[in-house]
Amino acid sequence: MATLSKTHQTALSEMSTTLAHTDDPELIEDFLYSILTPSEQDTIAARWELVKLIDQGVSQRKISDMLGLSLCKITRGSKELKKDNSAFARMIVAFREAEPPHS
Repeated sequence: MATLSKTHQTALSEMSTTLAHTDDPELIEDFLYSILTPSEQDTIAARWELVKLIDQGVSQRKISDMLGLSLCKITRGSKELKKDNSAFARMIVAFREAEPPHS
């Protein structure tokens, strides 16, 4: 994994802190659309879908077919989800907690 410069680390930290203190999902979504290129939006959205599908127990081959992602990317996501204190797993928990109840 590439190491970020100190300046970029600081910028990501600032954005993370700001997003964590913003309780307006519409503002956050607008911000993401503004700061990311369409290609980056697509990539990040596909990675989020990947994490959710892995968590749901969908097979890697099925995910590859559904999202058009390589098995290598899916395996990486699966490994990240299984790590101790995984940020992916913690975000899935946060997502579940934020989801409106199904009727």
